[in-house]
Amino acid sequence: MPDIAGYRRPWFGTQPDYLFPPYTSTTLRAPREPLVLLPHTLSEVTGPLFGFDAIGGNDADLTRQHAAAPLGERIIVSGRVLDANARPVPGALIEIWQCNAAGRYAHRADTHDAPLDPNFTGCGRVLTDSQGGYRFVTIKPGAYPWRNHYNAWRPAHIHFSVFGAGIVTRLVTQMYFPGDPLLPDDPIFNSTADLRARNRLIARFDWERTEPQWALAFQFDIVLRGRDATPMEP
Repeated sequence: MPDIAGYRRPWFGTQPDYLFPPYTSTTLRAPREPLVLLPHTLSEVTGPLFGFDAIGGNDADLTRQHAAAPLGERIIVSGRVLDANARPVPGALIEIWQCNAAGRYAHRADTHDAPLDPNFTGCGRVLTDSQGGYRFVTIKPGAYPWRNHYNAWRPAHIHFSVFGAGIVTRLVTQMYFPGDPLLPDDPIFNSTADLRARNRLIARFDWERTEPQWALAFQFDIVLRGRDATPMEP
């Protein structure tokens, strides 16, 4: 039986608290009693394993999944998934989901008074390569209102889910865009106490991968553990 690594608590302030009152829904879902940490056994840290046959031809290009191109600004989002020692994590399944350029999700629960785009579903997936790298082509999401507080608007963002080799190794985070004026007032973004950790949620504009006359590019690396870990949703 392989060795099973124990749970390692994150560095102080680098991850969002379960309870952050400015983000009002956390007052309903945050645990009221101290957490009980259960040791992981072999059944929790192994499987499922995702193969390349699980990835469709256009899963990583959200602009080519329908009959025509979606409306909005085309962008390239790429980066690497790294462990605490900056080593690449190959074979990780990354899923993304986002709203369209008008700020509306293709979901029946989204009642925002903004147009839907018949050529944009807003979901993609890819496996990291041998160097932990990934690449998506999509459109830049729009801001949208939410009912957390008066005149509340979510900054433009893309949701990321990272699956490792174990059933309980799914991590979820959000990527934001540089220079967004809504970031300073967004409770979800600000729920991470440490400023440096919080800023790791902001993608870096990437001149090297920007394609002339076609698409701007952004780099977003995901660090799974350690002092430089990317903040993840509790």
